[in-house]
Amino acid sequence: MNIAIDAGNSRIKWGVHDGTGWLDSGVLATADVAWLSEAADEWPVDARVMVCNVAGSEVAATLSALLAGRHPRVSFLHASAEACGVRNTYAFPGQLGADRWAALIGARALLEHACLVVCAGTATTVDLLDADGVFRGGLILPGFDLMRAALADNTAQLPLADGVFRSEPRNTMDAIVSGCLQAQLGAVERMFAAIATAPGARCLLTGGAAAPLAAHLKIPFQLADNLILNGLVRYAESL
Repeated sequence: MNIAIDAGNSRIKWGVHDGTGWLDSGVLATADVAWLSEAADEWPVDARVMVCNVAGSEVAATLSALLAGRHPRVSFLHASAEACGVRNTYAFPGQLGADRWAALIGARALLEHACLVVCAGTATTVDLLDADGVFRGGLILPGFDLMRAALADNTAQLPLADGVFRSEPRNTMDAIVSGCLQAQLGAVERMFAAIATAPGARCLLTGGAAAPLAAHLKIPFQLADNLILNGLVRYAESL
């Protein structure tokens, strides 16, 4: 039995996995991390807990404290040079974000083909994984909502836009939304070009902001809602 916790900048996702499938899962705002104790009270005491945290040291400390009295086996995932069939070619492997590492492990467990692993959240990460399981590098860019917020916060006349994506926007709201989405789509599609001719290559798309990208991507892709959680379980099972 494994419990996976993905603590991101905006949301914390968790799930209880019995080795076959997910028995229970949930999500809450990262700012409400203390409320995770209510869910933790219902988790199997003997389960291994694997945590991926990119929300900072304060969240890590809170998670450690609320889990310590309930579960004796708690581990925090950190990127390494190799794990679960994935080889990390970062210049300094440990600097790779734990969320990206978990997603790559989850992707390798899901696909044996080359793939582009896209995690769309507060930030958008775009990572290349070849058919041999080698992580060839990737991108980090502001997420869709963060791009919109940056324009609203740092310009005098541009609002926090709630427009519609259009190929030829003709009002300011649509221009902002379309520009931010085109930037996301362009980064993903340009990176995918590196593996586009590889047999079976596709994009795996996950994260809370995945839906707007999925609506407009022009490359082979599939949604993988629990990619990071699945990666955490896969890693836990390898220990």
